[in-house]
Amino acid sequence: MVMTAAALELCRALVRCRSVTPEDGGALGVLDAALKQAGFATHRIIFSNPGTPDIDNLYARFGASTPFLVFAGHTDVVPVGDATKWRFDPFAATVADGAIFGRGTADMKSGVAAFAAAAIDYVAHHGSDRGSIGFLITGDEEGPAINGTEKLLRWAYGKGEHFDHCIVGEPTSFEGLGDTIKIGRRGSLNGALIVEGRQGHAAYPERADNPIPKLMRLLGALTAAPLDSGTPQFEPSNLEIVSVDVGNPAFNVIPAEARARLNVRFNDLWTSETLAAALRGRLDSVGVNFTLNFEACNAVTFLTKPDAFTRLVANAVERKTGRRPALSTSGGTSDARFIRAYCPVLEFGLIGATSHMVDEHVAVAHIELLTEIYAAILEDYFR
Repeated sequence: MVMTAAALELCRALVRCRSVTPEDGGALGVLDAALKQAGFATHRIIFSNPGTPDIDNLYARFGASTPFLVFAGHTDVVPVGDATKWRFDPFAATVADGAIFGRGTADMKSGVAAFAAAAIDYVAHHGSDRGSIGFLITGDEEGPAINGTEKLLRWAYGKGEHFDHCIVGEPTSFEGLGDTIKIGRRGSLNGALIVEGRQGHAAYPERADNPIPKLMRLLGALTAAPLDSGTPQFEPSNLEIVSVDVGNPAFNVIPAEARARLNVRFNDLWTSETLAAALRGRLDSVGVNFTLNFEACNAVTFLTKPDAFTRLVANAVERKTGRRPALSTSGGTSDARFIRAYCPVLEFGLIGATSHMVDEHVAVAHIELLTEIYAAILEDYFR
């Protein structure tokens, strides 16, 4: 099909752009040109913030009426690591063994190419008489996410753009394409735990105050019992200790301070405030002086309740793949956490097994099938 061939070509063009966050590498220009040629009104907006890189973003719309379905995603990618360990140049978009290899193929340039090709094909056949199709594409999803989707949404809303529904093209499938749709995500809270001691000689511990055993007791209290058992919509919350540091290169010195960093993925039993209070309560029970600092929480728990929209997407997926997708809230954060404040949002895309890995790749047949699924969703949505 012409549509799927266009998706493959667009995917390869995007992968060839070295868009490692915060660099755009020309990726948004490639997508901008394709959408503009198809009749979309496009806008390139650069957002800035002190202490962070400027980020290029793309907003596009075809049509002026409702309903308004918007697709969201990102063209930035994570670093390739050691390029010599890759089978092919990570930015060559090499096709081999029925797959396209390259950084960002799975997360998520193939998804962007698929929904763009499907939308371009749709407007070529139907025009704008049935509603509007839009795109929210950022270059700051893999980075700090400060100058990306959240600001792009505020910009669009300020221009009078109001969305009815949104599909984020993140790679949500696990074992087979179409087996999972994400309808929510757990929240994420980061914290730093600090214990002060008194530096001294390791041979004279009575003259020092070692903070490490105290920190170990505190960490034990944090992890001694599960935070909860989960809810009907969400997995159990989990706390992970991701770093323990004392900054001590010597064997004969008791350090003056010990630090740990932790991340909590929390479900809808908690808010960031109630969770922080519960963690402090666990630490207070130890009877050790400590400092616990939390970062501002920008990833809250959210859920798009199953409705006619989720059924429409699930029906299109099942019709094209033969499998009924599970509605899931598992996994990490995504930019859907920002979009949920503006309209109902779900995530659906390719298998993400090779995301961020060496030799990241996606099956050509899966890109073709995903494009057909997005096309079916558009037909059903505007019917």
